[in-house]
Parts: sequence; structure tokens; C-alpha cells
Amino acid sequence: MTSVSLYLSVLLFQNGIAEDTLEALTATSEEISYLQMLSEGGFVMIPITLLSLLAIYVIAERWRVLSNSVMDNQRFLDSLEDMLKKGEMRQALQYCDDMDKPFSRIMKQGIKRLGRPIQDIDDAIKNAGKREVHFLEKKMDWLATIAGVAPLLGFLGTVTGMIQAFMQIQTLEGNVNPSVLAGGIWEALITTASGLAVGIIAYGFYNYLLGRMNRMIFDLEDSSTEFIELLQKPANKKEQQGIPQ
Repeated sequence: MTSVSLYLSVLLFQNGIAEDTLEALTATSEEISYLQMLSEGGFVMIPITLLSLLAIYVIAERWRVLSNSVMDNQRFLDSLEDMLKKGEMRQALQYCDDMDKPFSRIMKQGIKRLGRPIQDIDDAIKNAGKREVHFLEKKMDWLATIAGVAPLLGFLGTVTGMIQAFMQIQTLEGNVNPSVLAGGIWEALITTASGLAVGIIAYGFYNYLLGRMNRMIFDLEDSSTEFIELLQKPANKKEQQGIPQ
């Protein structure tokens, strides 16, 4: 056989192997669906799946709370100041109830104590602010826990899967088909990939939501300080404007 004929034979043989491999991979991908692949991860996939559902719930619920809490604090404070200048305390309280936002609820506690010492008003506003901050940060610890626990569960599933794979090798005294061993290993790695995916998503949204909360809390504190300064205007000016001391 000439060298040219030998070279052509090798090419045809290699192409045949490549085509067979591609067909095998295609058939395997068609036979194994995504849900079936997750089910191969073992019992550890159950808590990972539950954590993913819990993370989705917390993210959606906190997102809704933060979106509903947004308001123009400065505009609200200006309207409130106009009402207090006219001595319309009842209208100011009703205005706070109608808005029903964190800042309006804080201001309501301060307005209800107008006429008392400024320290009492300041304490009431701070206490109301603490309650609103607690409400904003509610369930965020769940998201932080999910971000830390999900990857650990994934590693646990991988370790237990590898233990089973090596036990199988020991049972068969090393006479193991490599394809069977590889199948056991990739099944064990499914839990790691799933746990990392859940953890990364939970951690990313935790930081994003926490950033929004911190900005909102800063605005609440800044606007509350501005309201206290409004009440501390000179006494003669407050009397002229009808704002109780």
C-alpha cells in the first residue's frame, strides 16, 4: 500500500470515529433531559431544590416591599410643612395614613407628639424608624443563609457520590468499566453545580437588595433629621406659622 493510500485510510478511519462519537453524544443528550439529570443528583438535590424555591420567594417578596416603599421624601415633607404651618394637624395625620409608606409612618409618630418636648418627638421618630428598618430587613437573613448553605449541600452531595463510586470500585476489585465510573462521577458533580448556581444567585440578589435597603434607610434618616430641624425653628417664627412647639 502506498503512503497516499495509507494516509487516506487513516483519515477515513478518524472521520468514522468522530461521526460515531458525535452520534453517541447526540443520542445521550436526547435521552437525558434536564430534570432527569437533576434527579440523578441523589437525595441532596431535594434540599437544594427547596432552597432555590425559598430564595425565589424571598427575592420576589423583598423586591415588592422595596418597590412599594419608594416615595419622594422631600416632596412629602414640603407638603407636610405647609399643612403644619396652617395648623392642619388632623389633615397632616390623614395625609400620612393615605401615603402609608415607611417615611409617612415615621412622620406620623412625630406629628402625634407635637406640643411635647422636642426630645420626646425625636425619640418617637427614632423608635418608629427602627421598626421600619426592621420591616425592610425582614427575611434578608434567609437569603444570606441560602447563599451559604446551598453550595455546602452541593459539595456534600458530591462527596457522598464519590464515596459510593469508590466503594463500587472496591467491591468489583478494580475491574470497573471506565464509562460506568465516569457516569457515577458526573452524577455526583450535579449537586455541586446546582448548589453553586443557587448560592451565586442568592448571594447576588442579597447584595443588590441590601444595597437598595441601605440607600432607603439613609434617605429615611436624612429626611427625619430635616423634619426635626423644621420643628426647631425659632419660637416666634413657629408661632407665626402655627407650628406647635
